[in-house]
Amino acid sequence: MAQFFKAKPNSSTKLSAKISLKVARLDHLGAGIAQYQGKVVFISGVLPDEQVTVQLTDQKKRHSRAKLLTLESSSKDRVEPKCGHYNECGGCDLQHLALDKQRSHKESVLIGLMGKLSHAKVETLAPAITSEQWAYRRRARLATYYNQETKKITLGFRAKSSKEVISITDCPVLATALTVLISPLSKVLNQLSGRKALGHVELIDVDNGQFVVVRMTKSLSDNDNERLSLFAKQHGINLIVQGNEGDFSVLEGSKERPFYTLNGELKLSFTPGSFVQVNGNINAAMVEQAVEWLQVKSGERVLDLFCGVGNFSLPLVKSGAQVIGVEGVPEMVAQARINAKQSGLSNVSFFHTDLSADLSQEPWLGKVDKLLLDPARAGAFESLQWLKKMKPKAIVYVSCDPSSLARDSESLLKHGYKLKKMGLIDMFPQTHHIESMALFELT
Repeated sequence: MAQFFKAKPNSSTKLSAKISLKVARLDHLGAGIAQYQGKVVFISGVLPDEQVTVQLTDQKKRHSRAKLLTLESSSKDRVEPKCGHYNECGGCDLQHLALDKQRSHKESVLIGLMGKLSHAKVETLAPAITSEQWAYRRRARLATYYNQETKKITLGFRAKSSKEVISITDCPVLATALTVLISPLSKVLNQLSGRKALGHVELIDVDNGQFVVVRMTKSLSDNDNERLSLFAKQHGINLIVQGNEGDFSVLEGSKERPFYTLNGELKLSFTPGSFVQVNGNINAAMVEQAVEWLQVKSGERVLDLFCGVGNFSLPLVKSGAQVIGVEGVPEMVAQARINAKQSGLSNVSFFHTDLSADLSQEPWLGKVDKLLLDPARAGAFESLQWLKKMKPKAIVYVSCDPSSLARDSESLLKHGYKLKKMGLIDMFPQTHHIESMALFELT
């Protein structure tokens, strides 16, 4: 007779009794770390040296997670969160920590992960690139949820560790011109007869105004179009409807694509949904620092991998370099070419390439003087396997994930590069997310 065995679960979600713990430190994701019965316990919303009452919610073999019940003692670094949605919304997770302590924590995480995962010693820690801590986001994507019973739309952000949509009325990290739109936008969306077909909503605040992009899975009726057009006129915004095939149609406002400027002269347009940095002030300072660190000389050949719409490529051209930009999204490559043309730049070429694939036959692959990398969270490991063909004297790596940066740094060290300096880029205040820049030079 065949016998079937059911595997034992490796974790339990049963709530424990209330327990009191002392928080030792924060992990790289901003959660507090404590010890209980020989296991590490991760607790969101707490700070080092705080005594807290918690319940274990997810118990595994080597660690547990717990939810905070009460603060028995508070850290001197604790501040009152500014956002009324903070305890529910999954966007920000460090509003309870003073801003200067947020930044020092991120720098410690950055240095710690680099040392632990790549054994790269940071010779020089550059001053952090910082700006405003509130109203800094020039873009955001709001989620929607249609309730079958109430026939109402909820507009907001996802809850912490959940797909549930939390209704929000304002967002203090969002640009003021955008946060004031949320409540009236929610009201008009609930007046649409076709609201059941509503997807996400994108808000954009750039140099040529505010844009609201409404994603619809079905065509809007004439009455719904009129409602949205009236809303756009009343608030002085550009309103775009994105169809089920990804097509965009301007319902009200300018037909010009959203754009931002760099150095007061470079115009970078982009399509809604395409990646651009959400913090405009930090982005401008970041680009300036990258160009400065690379010390580009006139006539040098510079390769910009993961170039997007030309955020780094175009300023590098202004430095007198011959620039090659490579990007994996074809629409962004096309836009980068347009951006170069409208800025009057000719000494730059853009290529569409899957940078995780075999690059051996790519026409752009060859000897370069300098290399700039700005990959997504997954990093640039596959691209770095072709360093022997590129042999750049200097590499600037812009990272949005310190773990992938540390892993890729190990590869760079093996190829004979040395980490000369590194610095925090505080792109996302009030959150645990860490953006950074590192300079490597061939020894």
